Amino acid sequence: MCYHTSHPDEKALRKEFKSLGVQYKRDEIFHVSGFSRPFLPVTLNSSPKVIREARWKLIPFWVKTETDAAKYANTLNAESESIFEKASYKNYITKNRGLLYVNGFYEPHKVKGVKETENYYIYQPDKKIFTLGVVYSDFTDQDTGETYPTFSIITTPANPLLEEIHNEKKRMPLIIGEKDSDAWLFAEGKDEIQNLMQPFNGELGSHQVYRVTGARGEDTNHPDIQKAI
Repeated sequence: MCYHTSHPDEKALRKEFKSLGVQYKRDEIFHVSGFSRPFLPVTLNSSPKVIREARWKLIPFWVKTETDAAKYANTLNAESESIFEKASYKNYITKNRGLLYVNGFYEPHKVKGVKETENYYIYQPDKKIFTLGVVYSDFTDQDTGETYPTFSIITTPANPLLEEIHNEKKRMPLIIGEKDSDAWLFAEGKDEIQNLMQPFNGELGSHQVYRVTGARGEDTNHPDIQKAI
């Protein structure tokens, strides 16, 4: 599953997406774990001309406080095959979709007879920013009144490259190509949405990197973390 990602900074987003208003103000992220619930750059279909921040881990409407949100079930990823049935997502997928801007993502690779997995970094061959499909919910902390969007990355069955890399779960994040961005944001009805939730059939680059999925309490947010080993 997709729990580890990298993201562009404000300057890169402004340069690449000149037609969008960039409200996201954070520095480049070379590696982040979804379990830290970071705020990351997104475009949501409620404000399709803006790049803003949203918090990773979808919090559904029945969760009332930040304390409860922190303890809520793992909703970092939403499987495309069950997203219309699962309680956490079914109220949102038909109306609340967005795009998460990434430089790449990290996936584990199981080596037979070895306990710890290897890690691979996956990216566009030209190193351009690309987008992942997300489902989102606006969460309001009833203790403070603060409201912010929260999201899950949608996953699909793996394409041939990710079948080889992510060889246990055989999953990959939903990559939305530039030509499908508007279709994804504005799709109407279950059939249209399902037709867009397919394994990516374009070209991707990949190489083995330091094992970020096993990192505990160490700094992995630096450029060297993406170097091939």
